[in-house]
Amino acid sequence: MSTLVAQVDQSNWETEVLQSSQLVMVDFWAVWCGPCQMVAPIIDELANEYAGKLKVVKLNTDEAPEIAGRYQIMSIPTIMFFRNGQPVEKLVGVKPKPQFKQVIDTLLAQQPSATA
Repeated sequence: MSTLVAQVDQSNWETEVLQSSQLVMVDFWAVWCGPCQMVAPIIDELANEYAGKLKVVKLNTDEAPEIAGRYQIMSIPTIMFFRNGQPVEKLVGVKPKPQFKQVIDTLLAQQPSATA
């Protein structure tokens, strides 16, 4: 796993995701989930490519079922994007990397620039 991808759980969800000033991509996953293992290398690549623009975290749904329940995660992998503590986009299942990039680029384009 990329050093740019943080693990989050009940103890740090609030600070790492909800209070983040950056756009946050959350990978809801579990160890036993085959499709989650398939998407993991893509998540790592995206964390590296968007370093400084996008915060990437992983949440193990088996270890934090209350958070998964709060956001109605019914299937994994589910990738959710949060801005200012609010979910703004959701992708369910294994997707090709270009589809992730399209969503990320669109969300980043909607974000007010830090220099403005």
